[in-house]
Amino acid sequence: MPELPEVETTRRGIEPHVTGRRIVTLTVHEPRLRWRIAAGLPAKLAGQRITGTGRRAKYLLIGLESGTLIVHLGMSGSLRVMPANARRIAHDHYDLQLDSGKSLRFNDPRRFGSLHYTISDPRQHPLLARLAPEPFDPEFNPDYLWRITRGRRASIKQVLMNSRLVVGVGNIYASETLFRAQIRPRRGAQSLSREEAARLVKEVRAVLSHAIEVGGTTLRDYVGANGEPGRFRQSLYVYERKDCRLCGTAVRHLVQQGRSTYYCPVCQP
Repeated sequence: MPELPEVETTRRGIEPHVTGRRIVTLTVHEPRLRWRIAAGLPAKLAGQRITGTGRRAKYLLIGLESGTLIVHLGMSGSLRVMPANARRIAHDHYDLQLDSGKSLRFNDPRRFGSLHYTISDPRQHPLLARLAPEPFDPEFNPDYLWRITRGRRASIKQVLMNSRLVVGVGNIYASETLFRAQIRPRRGAQSLSREEAARLVKEVRAVLSHAIEVGGTTLRDYVGANGEPGRFRQSLYVYERKDCRLCGTAVRHLVQQGRSTYYCPVCQP
């Protein structure tokens, strides 16, 4: 599913096309997403100018003159820039038409995405208010990671994927981060040393930064704002690989809380 790198890639892709543009209309083709799109939303958006874009965790924020749109891509969604008159395809659920003659078109085969509007501080919205620090925030540092792992019996991979502790480190990126940090995913979080905590913080940022640079990861459905797939898959060391990209050892696969985990028994002793 789209995680922090995919959402940030989408944000960067749409920003030059939307900032300063005025919304002509929101056309909703299918309102039944994860949460139903409010019937009165098109009337609230018509004529508003877009002031900029932002991101909080996996939520895309589109700032308007009188509020903020909060977009979630769900498990299979994409938000693409295209001509407003472009032919619709299956699973195109809404179009945000701009005065430039272009539209932001949302496509989501599983309909787990969502679209919300708030006139208040979007970071206080119920979906965002209780989220943890961003991986690139100064607050997410070795001392913080070491502190939150004390007394936690959960595995270190579960901690990295817990959005109440740190946001945006999805399943693929957690596996790849732990590989680069040379830590096994089933290690108890409380066993982490300060040195290992520092290594993990460094590698979390390195992995996510690289993924953003190459447009995220496409395994199945995800495409960026320009319709192109992400290229981080070509850089994976263990995730969904038969052998370790670094040493050639057979990669081991296990399931943690219903999610696939991959690791190298040699590089992650």
